[in-house]
Amino acid sequence: MSTMAVQSGRIRILKEGSGGLEGRVGPVVYWMFRDQRVKDNWALIHAVHQANKANVPVAVVFNLFDQFLGAKARHLGFMLRGLRQLSPAIQHNLQIPFFLVRGEAEDTIPDFLKECGASLLVTDFSPLREVRRCKAAICNRVSDLVTIHEVDAHNVVPVWVASEKLEYSARTIRGKITKRLSEYLIDFPTMEPPTRKWIGKNQLIDWDGLIAEVLRIGAEVPQLHWCEPGEIAAMEVLMGNKNGFLTKRLKNYSKDRNDPSKPSGLSGLSPHLHFGQISAQRCALEAQKLRKSYPQGAWEWARKTLLDHANDKREHIYSRELLEKAQTADPLWNASQKEMVYHGKMHGFMRMYWAKKILEWTRGPEEALEICIYLNDKYEIDGRDPNGYVGCMWSICGVHDQGWQERPIFGKIRYMNYAGCKRKFDVDGYIAHVTKLVGEIRKRKAESLLSEKEKVQHH
Repeated sequence: MSTMAVQSGRIRILKEGSGGLEGRVGPVVYWMFRDQRVKDNWALIHAVHQANKANVPVAVVFNLFDQFLGAKARHLGFMLRGLRQLSPAIQHNLQIPFFLVRGEAEDTIPDFLKECGASLLVTDFSPLREVRRCKAAICNRVSDLVTIHEVDAHNVVPVWVASEKLEYSARTIRGKITKRLSEYLIDFPTMEPPTRKWIGKNQLIDWDGLIAEVLRIGAEVPQLHWCEPGEIAAMEVLMGNKNGFLTKRLKNYSKDRNDPSKPSGLSGLSPHLHFGQISAQRCALEAQKLRKSYPQGAWEWARKTLLDHANDKREHIYSRELLEKAQTADPLWNASQKEMVYHGKMHGFMRMYWAKKILEWTRGPEEALEICIYLNDKYEIDGRDPNGYVGCMWSICGVHDQGWQERPIFGKIRYMNYAGCKRKFDVDGYIAHVTKLVGEIRKRKAESLLSEKEKVQHH
């Protein structure tokens, strides 16, 4: 099957070049950002299709921000190790050059387009305010001849198709998405190489040196070893014969998904989904196949209720530093914070409890949300993600939720407490699990430091 045109509803025109698409003579450039994969990537499919249609070359460029919302070694190391695998897959398998630039994208991307004489820039989609601002700046800085397309390669149903307004709850948007699934939940076409070769040499990237440099910069939050980056590893987590989510662990999902003491009940895909190393659409398609093989911002009410209770007396007030060090009177909360700091990922149910207790233990909702986002982005491997921000807002500000029985501090925001958790799952088992996990990680770190020290003494 040849490359096909991507559905028009999946594409937005951010800027229409004065030359128009039909008169295009310059190459097509795909600025890869959120969807870091070769397979099942609608943005890459669109870029190649447009290049072949105009009989011009195509290239992929990735911009490495010197600082992006506080990303540390944990996040940048995972991302760069994934890109190190992706680069040869693009260059050798698809015969498309892969370039890496560093700096602010509003400078580097227009410079790259000018240097290669590009006529079309394809970008993938991110709803983050900082990324939208960056794209607006790029639209203003590129030549009038350049057209810019944005492709939602991250969501099954494109955001702008799913709903044209701010939705008040998951219930109201779920039906809208379901109605469009037959149109957008479709198989991906086979990707074919471009018909025109890129003129010029491929960039030689010193991945080892780059990764080592980045790891030094953000060393305060070290890399993780339990999750392997890249497309191959992501598919193994989803479909692997040994411990794949759909193939081996799905049967326990409905029973264990809200039990933090049984983390094996979760998919474990969030790091790969966050960095776009696997397509959410691929996950849905594979789940759909499996199913067929079996028998059948804060809303006004929330803002008001939070402000009404902002000055309510708190039993505890903890600073950001004490929270970060997991030094509270709640052993369950401390365990969840340690799981995030050391393991880089917290069970989804605990993320809700964790955030709601921060609301309860800080001076007001603004401070609570600020601390929540800071800790989430610093330690979670899938930090700085739209889903993460929505999770914080759901827990603290009632986004996509409804009003509940009014109570001190929380107002009408959904309440969670230690006693409720004890009724739901084995709290002591979860704390013991985290304690063991942290001990093992600390032991490995101590052994690694000792080994490094012995090497230095030997030399």
